Amino acid sequence: MDKKLWEPSEERIKKTEMYRFMNFVNNKHNRDFSDYESLYRWSIENIPDFWAAIWEFADIKASVPYREVVDDPSKMPGARWFSGARLSFAENLLRFRDDHTAIIFQGEDSETRQMSYAELYEEVARVALTLREMGIKASDRVVGFMPNMPETIVAMLAATSCGATWSSCSPDFGIKGVL
Repeated sequence: MDKKLWEPSEERIKKTEMYRFMNFVNNKHNRDFSDYESLYRWSIENIPDFWAAIWEFADIKASVPYREVVDDPSKMPGARWFSGARLSFAENLLRFRDDHTAIIFQGEDSETRQMSYAELYEEVARVALTLREMGIKASDRVVGFMPNMPETIVAMLAATSCGATWSSCSPDFGIKGVL
């Protein structure tokens, strides 16, 4: 099939994160990418540089920076990424605290809810406090038997913000599917 079914307009392309990233790389790394194909070629020919640029563009927060982006790009799978970095998954996801929409949820019964970043942060802080009061700490494990809904995201972020490992399973699996 040679005929394109759809192609975005130039105006639409310029509003994408991919376009913003391409401009970021052009400015930060003195490149001159003008399209996806050239950026893609650079990403596979310069794996460490590409992923370092992704880290920087995404503004990932780390308490300890990485020493090396990737130990052996030829070893995939199996390469070690961002060796030495220490970061909080929850901190990076909860860094926004404004009224922009963080979660849009629609339940099976068509119930629709939205949660802002500020609301998400407050809910996570409340649940994390409760977990800490229960004695949850780094390296503990917290497991949820919860459906795919905003409260599950809140519980996961709260557990990981305490340094705990989060695992969950949907009740849709049934008891036998879990055990």
